[in-house]
Amino acid sequence: MLKKTYENIDSIGRAILTIQAKDVHNKELAEVIYPDGRKAFAQVIALNGSKVTLQLFAGGFGVSTNCKVRFLGNPVQVGFSDEMLGRVYAGNGQPIDGGPQLVSDMTRVAGPSINPVKRLIPKNMIRTGVPMIDVFNTLVRSQKIPIFARAGEPYNRLLANVATQTDADVIIIGGVGLKYDEYHYFKERIEEAGSKSKTIMFIHTHRDSIVEGLMVPDLALAVGERFALQGKNVFVLLSDMTQWSDYLRQVANAQDQIPANQGYPGDLYSQLASRYEKAADIDGAGSLTILGVTTMDDVTHPVPDNTGYITEGQFFMKDGYLELFGSLSRLKQQVNDKTRDDHRSIMNAMARLFSEAEERVKAQKFGSVKDEYSLRLLDYRKTFQKELMDPFRYLELEDALDLCWDILANHFKKEEVVLSSELVNMYWPENQKFKILKNSTNE
Repeated sequence: MLKKTYENIDSIGRAILTIQAKDVHNKELAEVIYPDGRKAFAQVIALNGSKVTLQLFAGGFGVSTNCKVRFLGNPVQVGFSDEMLGRVYAGNGQPIDGGPQLVSDMTRVAGPSINPVKRLIPKNMIRTGVPMIDVFNTLVRSQKIPIFARAGEPYNRLLANVATQTDADVIIIGGVGLKYDEYHYFKERIEEAGSKSKTIMFIHTHRDSIVEGLMVPDLALAVGERFALQGKNVFVLLSDMTQWSDYLRQVANAQDQIPANQGYPGDLYSQLASRYEKAADIDGAGSLTILGVTTMDDVTHPVPDNTGYITEGQFFMKDGYLELFGSLSRLKQQVNDKTRDDHRSIMNAMARLFSEAEERVKAQKFGSVKDEYSLRLLDYRKTFQKELMDPFRYLELEDALDLCWDILANHFKKEEVVLSSELVNMYWPENQKFKILKNSTNE
C-alpha cells in the first residue's frame, strides 16, 4: 500500500516532531525526508486526533519545517538470523562491525511478552562462577534481576565476566550510554574468552542519539526472544537501565508530559516492567534471562524503587564487592536444594555467622569485644569478605562450597556451626583446626 507523504511540520524539539496526519498507528515507523534528499527515521509515540508526535532517532538537529514525513506502515523491526551471532550493532539496529545488514526475517521490536500460559516455573540454576551469586544468591534460568550499584562501581566488569562464564547458548549485551572504553572492554573480554561466536552486542554510546539509546533494550530482547523460541537458553545483559530511564525522562519532558517523582514520567513502572517481563522459561522452547544494571545514589531513587517491585531480587554492589545482606535472589529456593545436598545448609550457616560477626563489629566500636569467640567471629568476617565477596574471583560451585567448609573449620568448632551431624561428618575437613585468637587485629 502506497503511504502518503506529509508536509507542514507543526513543531520540532530536541528529539520530538509533531505533524498533522491521518491513518497513522502508534509505534509506526516513519521517514523524515530533508530538502536535500537525505533521510532519517522517526517513530510515532503519541496520537491525539490527527496530531501525531514522533521521536526522531537522530535528534532534532538539522530538521526544519520544510522537511517531509512519510509513514512506512509498520513498527520498528530488526532483521533476524543465526548469522547475527558474533556481530555488533548500534542502537538503531544497524551493524557497526563492517558486516552486512540483515534485511530478511524481520522481527518486531517492543512486541508483547510471552503468553503467561506458555511460561514454565523457573527450576534450573545458571552457573556464573561468582561465589556470592552461585552459593548465596543463586541465579535461576528465566529470572529477571538487576545489579544495584553506585556510579563508578565495576558493574560492567562483572557483567562481562558473567557473560563469559555462564553456560547460556546465546549472550546478548545491550549497552546504553556506554563510554568508548566500556564498549571496548566488553568487546575485548568477549573475544579473549572465546565467547564471540555466541554473543551479540547492541551498543549505544554516550555520544549517540538518546532515541537510539531507548531502543537498545527492545532490540536486545526482541532478538533474544526469537532465539529463545528456537529452543536456545538466552542471557540478556543490560547496562545501564538508569541511564535508559533518564533518556525516557528527557523525551517525556520534551513532550510536555506531566512529570511524576523527580521528573520521571508517570508510566516509568510500566515502561520498565514491559522490558523485564520479557524474561521467561518457555514451554516447548528455550528461555530468556535478564541481568540489568541499575545505578543509583540510594534505593529510594525512582528507578531502583520501581525496579525492585518488578524484578526477582537484586545483586547489591558496594566498594567493589557483592554484599551478602544487600543482595537477594527470590528464586534461589527453586534450585539450591538440587545442586549439592549441603548447599542450602552451608549457605544458611555462613550467613548466620556473618550476621553474628556484624553485631560484633558494632559492639567493637564501644570496646566491648574481648572474648575469644567474638574475636574468631571478627576474623571469620574478614576471611569471608576476602574469599567469597570478591565478584571477580572465579570458582565452580562445588569448589566454592568446599571453601565454605574450610572457612568454617578454620574459625569454629563443629558444635558452633549448628549444622546436622550427617553433613558435618561428610564435609568437615578434618585437617583444618580453628584459630585460637587472643588479640584482635581486625578492623
